[in-house]
Amino acid sequence: METYRAIVNKRDTRALRPDPIPDEVLARILQAGRMAGSAKAAEPVRLVVLKDPARRAELAACGNFTPHLLAAPVVVAIVLVPEVDQPHGQFAIFRGPFDAGRAAQNMMLAAWEAGISSCPASMHHAEAAAKVLGLPPGHVVANTIAFGYPAGADPVTGQRPRMPLDDYVRWERW
Repeated sequence: METYRAIVNKRDTRALRPDPIPDEVLARILQAGRMAGSAKAAEPVRLVVLKDPARRAELAACGNFTPHLLAAPVVVAIVLVPEVDQPHGQFAIFRGPFDAGRAAQNMMLAAWEAGISSCPASMHHAEAAAKVLGLPPGHVVANTIAFGYPAGADPVTGQRPRMPLDDYVRWERW
């Protein structure tokens, strides 16, 4: 699939079939996330893959709009690893959120190319999500992504028209 075509055609899909994703396809999706750029080569992103329905249900309970995490055969939690603020010795997350977004988009586009749909979900109860995943202190769930084969028509997909490009883009100044 041509890159630009994948970008403009990909839509989040919440209606997913429970069919398993082949290991080699999942490895390719995860590798696409790993290969995302990283500010100053810090690589603050790690991935936690959940396949077990009970574990996915525990994690889904940590977000407010997460029923698609229950239906998906695979959920990937994108975790930010803290940097240590040298003068104070405190954990801090500086570059991670942008890098997490880059990894997420890479994975979702790689999945789309393989015929696999995806949909991100925020963890509104971040401390509970960290506990479910057994994260070390200072680590934060940036987001989660449900992956699976589309289950026919998704009632939400494609209903919202996109803003015209001229309304979206400003040149030189606002």
